[in-house]
Amino acid sequence: MTSLRRGAETVARAATARRTEELFRESRALREGHFLLKSGRHGDRYLEKFLVLQHPTITSELCGLWAARFRDDDGRSLADVVAGPTTGGVVLAFETARQLGVRSIFAEEVRDPDGSARREFRRGFALAPGERVLLVDDILTTGGSLLAMLPPVESAGATIVGCAVLVDRSGGTASLVSPLTGAVHPLLSLWALDLPTYDPGPATCPMCAAGMPLHAPGSTGTTTTA
Repeated sequence: MTSLRRGAETVARAATARRTEELFRESRALREGHFLLKSGRHGDRYLEKFLVLQHPTITSELCGLWAARFRDDDGRSLADVVAGPTTGGVVLAFETARQLGVRSIFAEEVRDPDGSARREFRRGFALAPGERVLLVDDILTTGGSLLAMLPPVESAGATIVGCAVLVDRSGGTASLVSPLTGAVHPLLSLWALDLPTYDPGPATCPMCAAGMPLHAPGSTGTTTTA
């Protein structure tokens, strides 16, 4: 790869990140305040993905940014199937597949008798050996949802051509390692966002120290007062 091409790709990635941020802000999906996160920690910013996904035009534009990356020079899709986990992933997989002109499938979480969780493709969905699969999801924090998608795809003998998310807020996860095969799959994100979190309490959380009301993400009411 020439330095000129690398420079052009860097500029393109920066433009994509800016546009993704604009769309999240436009839909008011990037919230600022004092939030109680699922982990029990506190944060000053939160991404409410469904405020983005409720808008078909915004969702379509974001999926189009992925679709552009997974076409060859002649405009043909580099994937035969687009698959997604979770509710957000299902919506994104459908729209991305529509734009690429391929089919879309999704996987659901199932519980084994021992209580462990895994993902299986919805009944009626199947992958053929050698099919090229693009995995998509909304917000990556730990990568658990996408990681759980790797084994069923690999077990079917299909080929993973990409793992893509709208926003990577993991703080630097650059790849996903399959728990089944150990294969390393690079991660493509439209926007990487480092969102610091804090232990609760005025000694560790600046919002608690400032006496800001604490909210649960997705709610309109105050959870408690720090």
